[in-house]
Amino acid sequence: MDLQLSGRVAVVTGATKGIGLAVTHTLAEEGAHVVAVSRSRTGDLPDKVVHVAADLMDPEAPARVMARAVEEFGGVDVLVNNAGGPPPGATLPRAGFMTPGDADWRAMFEFNLFSPVRMIRAAVPLLLERGGGAIVNVSSTLAKQPGAINVDYGAAKTALLALGKSLSEEYGPQGIRVNTVTPGATLTDWWTKPGGAAEVFATLAGSDRDSVISEVAPAMMKLATGRLVRPQEVADAIVLLASPRSGSTTGAEFVIDGGQLKEI
Repeated sequence: MDLQLSGRVAVVTGATKGIGLAVTHTLAEEGAHVVAVSRSRTGDLPDKVVHVAADLMDPEAPARVMARAVEEFGGVDVLVNNAGGPPPGATLPRAGFMTPGDADWRAMFEFNLFSPVRMIRAAVPLLLERGGGAIVNVSSTLAKQPGAINVDYGAAKTALLALGKSLSEEYGPQGIRVNTVTPGATLTDWWTKPGGAAEVFATLAGSDRDSVISEVAPAMMKLATGRLVRPQEVADAIVLLASPRSGSTTGAEFVIDGGQLKEI
């Protein structure tokens, strides 16, 4: 299926690993011009992708990113707000409401809500210049099923989900579609890296890292598929929502969670 993305310009944050890297590859394979944003260049980026090193905790970074996209490709058609998770220096999972202090809450919202807000603010005028486009925000199932773990992260992602709904209402008539993809536990380095979620859960559960990934975590979250989500499975949904083939889809939420969320 032709997703009609050839020649379109896409900005992807958190683009050099995990879900973001899969999105970057998929957009490039569809013929899009991709501006890949991350603090440092890691991962195997396609040759024609333009990498922009940026710390999105810096309020001035989004304007510089968008200026580079205009310089390289003449405008912007798609924004994928994928960057998120633990802010620099933080380690998740973090148990209990009393664990994070004010500084932790501020950093969490800065990275997971205010950074996407500023990216959108910088992108909207450019999208309008092109007659519209697509914004896809990446949330988390913790926004839909809160619990006594990563409380600050879940709250920030809930706010991001609400933001997308509001923006879709305001900018839909002007041709900008805004949708949200909500992944469940996804097999990225957030889980697999040394000191990552799998090792933290292994300590709490009296298990080991590999067993947490393959058995403990899927059972704990009651995943119907029996495994963690693969990054490409999330990327495919993001790219479809970025495509003009989803022209009547806005204000929607696509959940890719292996059957974690059970509510109707």
